Amino acid sequence: MQSSIVILAGGGPAPGINTVISTVAKVFLKSGFRVIGLNGGYKSLFAEKPDMIEFDFALADDIQKTGGSAIQMSRYKPKDSEFSTRFFVNNNVKLLVTIGGDDTASTANRISRFLHENNVEIQNIHVPKTIDNDLPLPEGSPTFGYYSAKDEGVRIAQTVYEDARTSGNWFVVSAMGREAGHLAFGIGAACHYPMIVIPEMFNKTEVTFDRITRLIISAMVKRRILGIDYGVAIVSEGVFHFMTDQEIVSSGVNFTFDDHGHPELGNVSKAHIYNMLLQFRLKELKLNIKSRPVEIGYELRCVQPTAFDLMYCALLGYGVKELFDRGVTGAMVTSNPKGEVAPLYLKDVADEKGRVKPRLVDMDSEKVKMVFDNGLQYLGPEDYEAAKAWLPNPEEYDFKKILNW
Repeated sequence: MQSSIVILAGGGPAPGINTVISTVAKVFLKSGFRVIGLNGGYKSLFAEKPDMIEFDFALADDIQKTGGSAIQMSRYKPKDSEFSTRFFVNNNVKLLVTIGGDDTASTANRISRFLHENNVEIQNIHVPKTIDNDLPLPEGSPTFGYYSAKDEGVRIAQTVYEDARTSGNWFVVSAMGREAGHLAFGIGAACHYPMIVIPEMFNKTEVTFDRITRLIISAMVKRRILGIDYGVAIVSEGVFHFMTDQEIVSSGVNFTFDDHGHPELGNVSKAHIYNMLLQFRLKELKLNIKSRPVEIGYELRCVQPTAFDLMYCALLGYGVKELFDRGVTGAMVTSNPKGEVAPLYLKDVADEKGRVKPRLVDMDSEKVKMVFDNGLQYLGPEDYEAAKAWLPNPEEYDFKKILNW
């Protein structure tokens, strides 16, 4: 029976998935393998009738530069009791290629161990993917999809800024980012937004809605002092990850709750929450400033990959074959800025509980310091007197005092 490889994708979309699939398919087809794509991720892998796609060169070539994923993705996480050797044996699978985040990778490792215990030997190689850029890859290596998503995010964010200038209003933008602020920072810095709020900046104090609101008002009043009546603030959704459930529920938004009693954040617009709380505070202060919420997230995930990700994802795809030929298994494929491919094992980046620690924005880096020191606009002690025209207590809106910097 012909040897085969199987490719599946977990989690949410990111630009470049099809480039990875295309490259992996082409190099393994060239070596005489059968290439199977699985719709439905891990759920399909152990189903009675797996939903399979057979890749040939024409199909692989057709999807190479497109957004989205040619194989349907899934967040399904199987239990150990669902594992079976059936699919791997019936299709003579030699390699399981997974595309996704740390959850997808760790599940692949569990499956590989199960197969080994049942005398079915396969290799598994993971291609790390997320527009959040928060996986702990080697220095200088982004997660694929991040740059393409940021590029589209900047295009949208620049249009929002132009709307603010044209209409004389403010906008509050929320950008995706499960735990880290890379996307919000990258978009906000590129667009010269006067205020960027990311979870990493709260390194000396607690993340609260009150502090987020005061940071935005700090920028608003600073711009008024400068004679500018418009602007945009961007806030990472990652701030929610560092808030308590009590703080989130106290926002006044009517949430639905999961089986564990936690608010289901995916059902609400983060920008709406930030903007609503901001408007409440502005009315209390009798500041007549209009602001509107804008959510940036799902619009970015399935865009066509940019030239950077087209090349980067191809290198990762070639890297899968290189690591396979070297006998590597249970590892993520990485490619550094020189294009050199290397394995990164989950055990080397996971904590004692097996959880992968996210890569956060480095607040001590020169790039971040320059943006926060020179790019943003906010109140400092030198503005207190002028700010009294709008605020009874300007000191409470001092950027560095809010953050305890």
